[in-house]
Amino acid sequence: MGVTRRDFLRISAGAGAGTALGGLAALGVSLAPARARAQELRIKHAATIPSICPYCSVGCATLIHVKDGELINIEGDPRSPLNEGTLCPKGAAIYQLLRNPNRPTKVLHRRPGEREWRVVDLEWAMDRIAELVKKTRDETFIERLTPSPDRPNAPGRLVNMTPAIFLLGGATLDNEFNHICQKFGRGLGIVAIENQARI
Repeated sequence: MGVTRRDFLRISAGAGAGTALGGLAALGVSLAPARARAQELRIKHAATIPSICPYCSVGCATLIHVKDGELINIEGDPRSPLNEGTLCPKGAAIYQLLRNPNRPTKVLHRRPGEREWRVVDLEWAMDRIAELVKKTRDETFIERLTPSPDRPNAPGRLVNMTPAIFLLGGATLDNEFNHICQKFGRGLGIVAIENQARI
């Protein structure tokens, strides 16, 4: 694989900048004030709103910076005794919940046997999901287990379950939604309930 002139210049410039910064650090020059100043300029004149990370149950405090009605930054709150201004990787990515060019904004559906996805109406998708969940539950619902051979006349153990549906919560959902989702699943008789954060 050949290196083009442009690649060579890009690599050389990156190496030169890295060497220069490394040299400054070796001489005892601290870059911390420059970094702090750059951060300060980024959120200058922004309203700061205290909040809490939506992910796990720790409740890490965050500071949300808003300028002209637009979210511009989210960071950990150093005043919090829980996280002392730090955030885990999920918490540090909260900004992407709102600002992410890869986030789907339309409902996509691919019919069985088709290769292409098509955009469908949200109401249609919700009705279709409800229809399939009901159909699957009705076809696979087990009210009681088979009686044991030593007591053939006794009724089997009451289980009220469906083994054909799996419910998966998500790490980008908050605790309250995951709790309601879990309650809903148990109400349907689903026993295979898990959260993506644990897998």
